[in-house]
This record gives sequence, structure tokens and C-alpha cells, in this order.
Amino acid sequence: MDTITLARIAQLLGTNGLLSRTSGLDGKVADTCVTGADCDSRFAAPNHLFICKGAAFKPAYLTSALAAGCVAYLCDEDHAAELAAVAPGVPQLVASNLRRAMAVASAAAWGHPDRDIQVLGITGTKGKSTVSYMLRAILDSAADGREDRAHRAAILGSIDTYDGVESFESVNTTPEAPDLWRHVRNAVSSHLPYLVMEVSSQALKYDRVVDLGLDVACFLNIGRDHISPAEHPNFEDYFASKLRIFDQARTAVVNLDSAEVDTILDHAKRCERLVTFGCTDAAREAGADVWATNVRSGEGQVTFACHTPSWEGDVTVSMPGLFNVDNACAAIAMCEVLGVPREQVVAGLAHVRVPGRMELLLTDDPKVTAIVDYAHNKLSYQRFFSSIVKEFAGRKVIAVFGAPGGKAYERRQELPQEASKWADYLIYTEEDPAHDSVADICQQMSDATPAGQPHEVILDRPAAIERAVDLAFDCPEGAIVCLLAKGDETRQHEGDRFVPCETDGTLFYRAAEKHGAHPRN
Repeated sequence: MDTITLARIAQLLGTNGLLSRTSGLDGKVADTCVTGADCDSRFAAPNHLFICKGAAFKPAYLTSALAAGCVAYLCDEDHAAELAAVAPGVPQLVASNLRRAMAVASAAAWGHPDRDIQVLGITGTKGKSTVSYMLRAILDSAADGREDRAHRAAILGSIDTYDGVESFESVNTTPEAPDLWRHVRNAVSSHLPYLVMEVSSQALKYDRVVDLGLDVACFLNIGRDHISPAEHPNFEDYFASKLRIFDQARTAVVNLDSAEVDTILDHAKRCERLVTFGCTDAAREAGADVWATNVRSGEGQVTFACHTPSWEGDVTVSMPGLFNVDNACAAIAMCEVLGVPREQVVAGLAHVRVPGRMELLLTDDPKVTAIVDYAHNKLSYQRFFSSIVKEFAGRKVIAVFGAPGGKAYERRQELPQEASKWADYLIYTEEDPAHDSVADICQQMSDATPAGQPHEVILDRPAAIERAVDLAFDCPEGAIVCLLAKGDETRQHEGDRFVPCETDGTLFYRAAEKHGAHPRN
């Protein structure tokens, strides 16, 4: 790992127009080596730069970081005087644009480990997590199909974070810059050759991934989502933020079936190489590099014939959901860039599991089946339900879902309207309400429900799932229970806290057992 001095970091920020002023960088202090950067004092370590950020930042965090060995700090002009009084004599870097300065400084402080690992970024309104896990399963797989191989790919995304050193349930889809670069450094130190990461629109808009070199950037799709005062003011801002991923990528991988594809391709062509994929006749006719035909589904899996520039043959994905053919083609197209052989692709997809994504929950009573999925916006609902009604034809569809607090307000109207096109019964319940009232959210969803659509509101999620299971067992023709948005998560965002909760899968099986139905593998 290359080391960098405080003086060099200050110079780098100044060259990028991100530095207002410095203090305490005289003499030998300027030559102090920096080996990392943190914005969370719990991770602070000797010879690190501490970054004072956020509306809820407290001077005590800086005091704690300095006690842990941090040698300097970066802050904005609004906090500079207060922090100088708290930590007199400690080298201070004052940023004119703290977010961007934080990213540039973090990349430098951690020694730009992205240069020693292949970084594979995935963005889109729907499918980022699924494609990430499919790609990881392929990269982790041995060509002979063995499943016990150690991880070869780190993963950063909305489900889990794993970097070879740290492993935990994620909070943000894409971490803040100091945390992101720590994970990249950990992956390199752990000798992992790949880092697979979801790149959110928020990360791109707010400069979390500035200076991160992407070997491959995959753009899956675009739809209206994340429109709120706390996220994106309009679709144009959301879309423009997503497109920024190509500004830092060597190779672009693009879905030709996406909406706004011409605009996406215009930006993607700025990369050194462009690879395309698609699953429709239109994509094939447009010259997609990777495409699928002869799609078949059954017994919780999907099989299709795949065509790539280097090979052709059948591929089976060990998950239900016809739309997962799109996701698999995205992963295969990225593997085409990486030179991964056909045998390894086939072996990885045959054993892939994505926590909380199209998880089939079976019992010894075939009458009732459940699916847990993270579907949480209009585009994902369209793909999810259109597949469910085909794959589980003849069964009643009962869906349990909510909408989050403090963001993406359009979901409170769009989700009931979209789900009503497909489902027989809807139950609205809690889903990470944050500071909003669960009752208010559910009432707005109820108000947006088309006339005549059977539905009810049950604020407590465990009770809502139990009610759905009761209804399912009352259906003579059998039912599929759709548990949406929370996936495999074990925390509920309430107020400023993330409160522990049981997974939707656990709640389903408990409710099913009351009807004498027990889990079946």
C-alpha cells in the first residue's frame, strides 16, 4: 500500500478546488503519513484522517477519533471554528465541498486500492441485488460445479456487505466514501480478485464513489423511483445521477430492453468498450451481444438458451421468476467482459441464492406457497407480478406490502395501483416507516387502491403475514402469498433506530405451522 502525507492530501484537495484553508500543517506535521480515512469514530485508527460530516455530527465524535489515533481531520466551514476550539493544535483541513472532498481524500488516504482489484459496478431501478449475487455466484464457482469454494468476490450492496474482513447486513446500498474505500482496501488485503457492488443513484449524485475506477459498469434499467425532497426532486435528476456511472468506467454493459435506452447508450459509448444484452426480439434485432431464447420455467427455476459472442447453450437459474432471465443475462454479459468460461457461468447460476429475492417458501401442504422478494417499486412490481401469475397460474394471489417513510412518496399511490392489476387480495402494513406514521402511510395506500379491489390494513407486519396465511389456507384452489419489500432483512427502520425484527420467511413458516403445514426443503 502506497502511503500519502497530510501535505499531499491537502495539495490534492487544493488542486481539485475542494480546499478552503488549512491550519496546523506546519513543519514535520505536514510529512505525517496517513493510512486511512473514517467518518465513523468507531472505525477510527492510528494515522487516519477523520472526516466530520453530517447534520447530526457532534464534536465528541472528533474527540473520540483523535483518542483512537487519528492525526488530522477534514470538516466544512460551518464547523471549523467550533472544532478548532475542541481540538486545538490538531491539523485541520477545511473543505469548500465536503462531500466531494471526503471522497477524494478517502481514496488517497486508503492508497487507491481499486487499482489492485477488479471493481464491477451495477446500477438500475430494479435488479441490482439479484444481478450482484448472480455475478458473485459465478465468480465464486469452480468450473466443475463445486459449491464449497471460498469467496473470490467481495460484495457491497443493499443486502449484505462482505469484504474478506468484515461481514454484516447492509444499511446503505452504497456506503459513504470512507467506508467504501475501507472495504475496497480490506478486499485487496484479503487477496480477493473481484469486488461486486451496487451503485445507487444517491451514491452517484452525492459523490460517494468519486475517484473509484470501475472495470465494468452495468446499467440494468430505469423507471420512476426515489422521487422525494430527501432524494431526487424529479425523474430527470434521478436519471442523470444514474448515468454518471459511465463517467468512471472502462467498459459499459447495457440492457437494450431498458426504457430510455438511446440516452443510456449515448452515455455508455464514452467508455472504452460497450457490451449489450437483452431478452426481447427487439434487443436481438438491435444486435445485442448477449441474448436469451426458449425460456422455460418450473419447479422453482428458470431455464433458457443463452447466446454470447464466445459460446451458446442452455443455462438454468436456481430461482423462480421469468424476469430473472434478464438478470442472468446481465451477469453473463459482465462475465463476457471478464473472460469467464461457459462452464463456470453455468455452474454459478445453477446454485445461486439471493437472500430475500424470489425465495420460494414451501411447506408439506402444496396448497399454500409463499415467495419473499424485495420488490418495492412500480417497475419491480410489474416484473414480479407478471411472472407470478404465469408461474403459479390458477392460484389466488395474496400480497403483503407497505411503503417506506421519508422517501419515494410516489410508491404510496403506484404500488396499490400496480398490485391491484394482478393480485386477488392486498394487505398493507409497515415497511421501514422511519419518522412517518405507519397508519398514515397505509391510509394513503388504501386511498389509492382502485375501487372494488379487496384489501385491508394491518399495521403490525407479523400480524399482517399471519392474516395472509389464514386467507391462503381458506382458498379452495390454493394460493401464493407474496411477502414484499423486506426480503431477508432483520431490522425495521423506526424513527432514528433500526429495530430488530424477524424475517418474513420466519413469520410465514410460523403462521403456516398453525395450519399443520411444516417447512419443506
